[in-house]
Amino acid sequence: MNLPFVLAKRFVAGESFEDAEPKVKKLNDKKIKVTLDLLGENVKDKKMADETVEKYLKLLKSIHSSQIDSTISIKLTMMGLDIDENYCRDNLFRLLEQAKKLDQFVRIDMEGSDYTQVTIDLFREAFHSYGNHVGIVIQAYLHRTKDDIPDLAGIGADVRLCKGAYKEPEQIALQQMPAIREAFKEYVKILLEKTPYPRIATHDDELIDWVNGYTEDNNIGRERYEFQMLYGLREETMARFAENGYNARIYVPYGTMWLPYFKRRLMERKENIWFVLSTMFKN
Repeated sequence: MNLPFVLAKRFVAGESFEDAEPKVKKLNDKKIKVTLDLLGENVKDKKMADETVEKYLKLLKSIHSSQIDSTISIKLTMMGLDIDENYCRDNLFRLLEQAKKLDQFVRIDMEGSDYTQVTIDLFREAFHSYGNHVGIVIQAYLHRTKDDIPDLAGIGADVRLCKGAYKEPEQIALQQMPAIREAFKEYVKILLEKTPYPRIATHDDELIDWVNGYTEDNNIGRERYEFQMLYGLREETMARFAENGYNARIYVPYGTMWLPYFKRRLMERKENIWFVLSTMFKN
């Protein structure tokens, strides 16, 4: 049994919404919120992009009808960004119309650095029209994030802050973990000050402890922010957070395209494999 398959079995909730739904309900029963993430990326064919949009639309309806506590996360390259930016924008806005109608929320995921600017540009357009129905992911390790975070905080954007998982060159991204952690902390401060509800995505105990200490020292209530982790990792920790009054959310990937997901996010970068293997043994 090879490594990607072993990891997929643990970290992917199944190939369909029907597979994932009971697992989401079990998390909700523990007061843990969920974001469903349909796996896939870099669609080059319009027919496949159209089919993906239909799957996203169906997913929003399924979440609404099942009454689970879940939002969705999307990748713009699955909606045709590599084909044509205007085509992708039309698909995004169609999806957000559905989200607004159903009072749902769509998180635009961040991909490799080649896509950072266009993703932010499309998010800003979408935020102008759809406000609190759309959010974005920002990666702390990118050098440009020191400008992006204040800009996005200035418009009150809903930001999910993560360290960053893609392999990027030194001129694009910080390489050493102490520097990434320090940047992450500075961006959390800005988001807590300037935005109503930052999403703090990390499994790093140093950062979690720092956030807890910083918010307590500055009288920032636990209801003002959210911790996020990945499905298959530290569920007991998230359940304890929820029991203790923190907002806790788990990202739950599902779908048939699990192999490209693991190739890019895990196999491409040895640090990611070490992170997953070491985190598997934490509660």
